[in-house]
Amino acid sequence: MDEVTRDIQGDIPWCMLFADDVVLVDESRVGVNRKLELWRCTLESKGFRLSRTTTEYLMCEFSATRQEGGDVRLDGQVVAQKDTFRYLGSMLQKDGDIDEDVRHKISAGWLKWRQASGVLCDRRVPQKLKGKFYRTAIRPAMLYSAECWPTKR
Repeated sequence: MDEVTRDIQGDIPWCMLFADDVVLVDESRVGVNRKLELWRCTLESKGFRLSRTTTEYLMCEFSATRQEGGDVRLDGQVVAQKDTFRYLGSMLQKDGDIDEDVRHKISAGWLKWRQASGVLCDRRVPQKLKGKFYRTAIRPAMLYSAECWPTKR
């Protein structure tokens, strides 16, 4: 992918690649539209295609300054704007808050707990094995990427 996109990759963090996910960052919608069109043209010239249905954008509102109006477009089609979206296992919010990510991680932990409740609640399974299972399967599901959370209080 680096070979295909060498000419359009910007300086990090303005343009980031991970597997088949691309993050474009700019201070304006005009800049995002320009970068998105450049990516689309370059990838399509190499035989790849940007998905028109899964492409979405998040406009961060970290400051009181008002952004200009308009839409983000991909090949003339309006791209859906989201208040939150999932990227690399984390939930990102437009205001930079972490509440949705924390809720998501707690839900992931409970899901793993429910999936493993047959083992964890079985009286025949030794306590030591239950603890080891909890530490290797459930806790990591809850704490994955938590080291990136900003402190709230």
